[in-house]
Amino acid sequence: MVKPIVRDTFFLNQKSEKATKADLPVAQDLGDTLRANRERCVGMAANMIGYRKRIIIVATGFADLIMINPVITEKSGAYETEEGCLSLAGVRKTIRYDRITVRYLDMKFSEHTQTFSGYIAQIIQHECDHLEGILI
Repeated sequence: MVKPIVRDTFFLNQKSEKATKADLPVAQDLGDTLRANRERCVGMAANMIGYRKRIIIVATGFADLIMINPVITEKSGAYETEEGCLSLAGVRKTIRYDRITVRYLDMKFSEHTQTFSGYIAQIIQHECDHLEGILI
């Protein structure tokens, strides 16, 4: 189901809770909402649609990648960039890393550890910040 985008910074500044299999419908809602906002959005976190659960989705260019309970375990190559967010007006400067390694669960709750670089890594970092209640 397509959900409205949350803009309440009090809500967005709260840390998200670990997701369980009972939260899989949240991942489906994230996918539906990302598809509905595809022209202006490349990733989303569950709190952006009203759920304080540790679930993100990233448009990788060839498929949408859902990550449940993602944890960035390594990062390298810091750089400064500007980002926007559907939940906030305008763009803001932030520090990101060019290469990251992420441990996460997929929709079947199988664990993965994967390394990402470039723009996909930047999107993942932005969405993982949302899970921590960090806004750009």
